[in-house]
Amino acid sequence: MSTTIMQPWMRRWSHRFTHLVDKYQPSETTVLLLLSIVIGLVTGAAAVIFIDLIDWITNFSFGTIPETIASLGRWWIIIIPVVGSLISGPIIAFFASEAKGHGVPEVMQAMVLEGGRIRPRVAVAKIAASSVCIGTGGSAGREGPIVQVGSTFGSTLGQLFRMSDRRIRNLVACGAAAGIAATFNAPIAGVAFAIEVLAGDLAISVVSNVVISAVTAAIVSQAFLGSEPAFHIPTYAMKNPVEILFYVVLGLLAGLMGVLFIKVLYGMEDVFDDWKKMPMWVRPAIGALLLGVTGFVYPPILTKLGIDPVLAKAGLPIIRNVPHIFGAGFDTIEAALTGPLPWILLISLLFLKLLATALTLGSGNSGGVFAPALFMGAMLGGLFGLGVDMAFPQYAINPGAYALAGMAAVFVGAARAPLTAILIAFEMSNDYKVILPLMTATIIALVVAHRIHPESIYTLKLARRGLRLRFGRDVDVLDGVMVSEVMTKNPPTINENLTMGELEDYFMRTHHHGVMVVDGRGNLSGVITLQDLDRCLSNREDCRDIRVKDVMVKSMLTAYPDESIGDALHRMAARDVGRMPVVDRNDPKKLLGAVRRNDIARAYQRGILRRDALSERANLLRASRSGGTEFIELRVEPGSSAAGKKVKDLTLPEGVLLTTRFHENEHHLLHGNDVLSPGDVVLALAEPEYVDQVTALFKKKEISVRPQSGPFE
Repeated sequence: MSTTIMQPWMRRWSHRFTHLVDKYQPSETTVLLLLSIVIGLVTGAAAVIFIDLIDWITNFSFGTIPETIASLGRWWIIIIPVVGSLISGPIIAFFASEAKGHGVPEVMQAMVLEGGRIRPRVAVAKIAASSVCIGTGGSAGREGPIVQVGSTFGSTLGQLFRMSDRRIRNLVACGAAAGIAATFNAPIAGVAFAIEVLAGDLAISVVSNVVISAVTAAIVSQAFLGSEPAFHIPTYAMKNPVEILFYVVLGLLAGLMGVLFIKVLYGMEDVFDDWKKMPMWVRPAIGALLLGVTGFVYPPILTKLGIDPVLAKAGLPIIRNVPHIFGAGFDTIEAALTGPLPWILLISLLFLKLLATALTLGSGNSGGVFAPALFMGAMLGGLFGLGVDMAFPQYAINPGAYALAGMAAVFVGAARAPLTAILIAFEMSNDYKVILPLMTATIIALVVAHRIHPESIYTLKLARRGLRLRFGRDVDVLDGVMVSEVMTKNPPTINENLTMGELEDYFMRTHHHGVMVVDGRGNLSGVITLQDLDRCLSNREDCRDIRVKDVMVKSMLTAYPDESIGDALHRMAARDVGRMPVVDRNDPKKLLGAVRRNDIARAYQRGILRRDALSERANLLRASRSGGTEFIELRVEPGSSAAGKKVKDLTLPEGVLLTTRFHENEHHLLHGNDVLSPGDVVLALAEPEYVDQVTALFKKKEISVRPQSGPFE
């Protein structure tokens, strides 16, 4: 990393550390070992401070303040989340936008595109924003923030020592593992999370440092918070082998729930992101208002449905009746694990927590998705366990065991990290007997969720930015290009009623080696190749008189326009075919196009260009942050001042530099004679005071129409 883009204080400390290293010349292994310990110590301490800060804010917000102004009663449930979001929102918007959401995707992006480099201020912003958000009722977990804080500290140390990208990534993984270990008192699960989600590397040099950091953080956490696991869970065990079938069904339901979690969360995020007229710092308050109204309304409804008012948390004082869906919800999770809760409460909280988390994180607030996934899993598992116990009373099933398996399974359905889920549930229960049910439920959930929705809750955000990851590793260029982008539209077809003789003439005339076959209505019915024709001519004397539909291959491989070329290529390679029809996912007979080998080559070229563009964006972003300017993307809207004009003819404010133009999936540096077309995306560096001015040039002009004067005016 060039020191020219480092912060001044980082440059000073970097020179000092480098001088010490040069003076004593310790081995690289020794340096990494010491840094791993330091990361574990600092991350463990940060976790303790973060957890205590959340508890203090919670007690102050829902205890001290409502007791001081008791006349508002339960109305504080609506007011407090809004006030908290009016504090956390500006922190995110004006101090560090990376603190928005659950944070792990930003760490993953930094690992791949930025060599593991993360701005130090992100750690401060994340702790401040997340503690206020969660402490004032935001439905989010504390694990994501601690992972981002630990990763940021690891990245900062790596930059101070001017380490290579590979070493900085290793230290970022150490920080992530330390965060999970300190939060859940689960060092093994922390290591698994860092390897599964971030590092994707099982090399000894990587794992050893990650383990040391996780163990150190867990020791620090235990010293201040105690050595007890995150949840106190009774010992569970399968009493009958038949129960394994129930866990299979639970895994199926959990996989579906994990996918639903992903879709609802990102759907809500799209709703708020499309709300362009609302400032970014205000949006979390809108989400908090809706969250507060939900928390205010549902407890009285539960009491009317027969739930005990104490269990429904419908009374006063507020501090003892904070809605279940506020915060991380660990007390409610433990209640589901230790004893059966009423089914009405379980099913209500399952979907209310989904809504609450979507409102909190989708609106742009800060917190993790780990705890909400565990919460929903506990509710789903407990509900399923109650149902199984009612249907099969002879097995004497304990719903708490299914709540534990449900926690792990729903998290896997959302995050696709099975080892992390299994190990964290195991470390929380301290009982080896639960491993088999846990493994069954989580693996089934993983398979189901991946089949329905290939992207995880972490990778989907990156995929939307054009960055596709697999196991935390480098970008697969073919996974970054969709079939719809490179497929051949309107491919040549023949009717299934043609004779093989006519097919022979067709192949000789066109020099094709294969062709799609359609029926009289234009629906895809099969594929036939030159090899099929040769085989027919060799084996049958009457081949030329046979209809194509009697020889063609009917059970064929197909591709979908919304999947990646990488996925399509895997299927083509497995069957050694040179082409695949592209069909509508909802109507497999509707032919949309074809993917051929030359399309794969074009896809690879496009993927390379796209990856280079992402790297360029990352480099511009780092440079702009160090120089006091902002890196912004501007879309040329039809009817704007910029549409149809040459760059040199634009009246740009001082302090604005247009750098790159993205036009029809291609990009290049801008020149004065380049004409900007509607739909183009332009990258620009701008000083903060000029951002609004340059943005206005690319926005559609609003035409105001004055009414004509009447005869009496």
